[in-house]
Amino acid sequence: MTPPVDHQLVEQLKTKVQELQGELDKVAEAQLWPPKQFSVIEHVIYGAALGAFGAAIALLANVILAPLAGKHPLELIRVFLTFPLGAEALALAEAAPHAPVLRDGMVLTFGCCLYLVTGILFGILFHAAMTRFVQPTLGNRLAISTILALLVWQVLFYGLLSWLQPLLFRGNWITSGEHLPWWVAGATHLIFGWTMALLAPMARYVPFRPRPAAEEEGPLLGPGG
Repeated sequence: MTPPVDHQLVEQLKTKVQELQGELDKVAEAQLWPPKQFSVIEHVIYGAALGAFGAAIALLANVILAPLAGKHPLELIRVFLTFPLGAEALALAEAAPHAPVLRDGMVLTFGCCLYLVTGILFGILFHAAMTRFVQPTLGNRLAISTILALLVWQVLFYGLLSWLQPLLFRGNWITSGEHLPWWVAGATHLIFGWTMALLAPMARYVPFRPRPAAEEEGPLLGPGG
């Protein structure tokens, strides 16, 4: 004889199963990669990496082109270091009959590292703007990177350093144009921004999507059956 079915208990069990399935779906969705929403950590990491590349390319361009203008290869770094060191930075590694002292080389190396760190910080800002607020096309990235590069150049140079450096160090070596012409500073910022725009696809995460098992195995029989 078949025992009576408790329909109320069955419905309760069904409801409980549906609740558990909903919770499992939420956990699975939270573990998806890449995340569906804007990820701050992702843009910080990728932006920092691209910023280091952009700063390195901008510095390399200055190292190559500076001697053509009769300047020291690291003239950009020497001018860059006038903010913490003042006029003393312009005498680093000056041409002399003897080799530059070790201290000069170490200070210039520190300046290069500081320049790259600055590029990393601005790289986070540039990358977030290029990937978060515009469509992911090369033209859009170049446009936003150009605007940001010129904006940073104008605000940082003429809006901040033009009065802050004379106030702190009694000299204006960065924005005066005597040691760093305005077009060199502007071109350096543009090279940084354009490098980030060109390399941005390298930081785009493409998740691995496995093919269905049937496609991986392929047909069991050949054309001849």
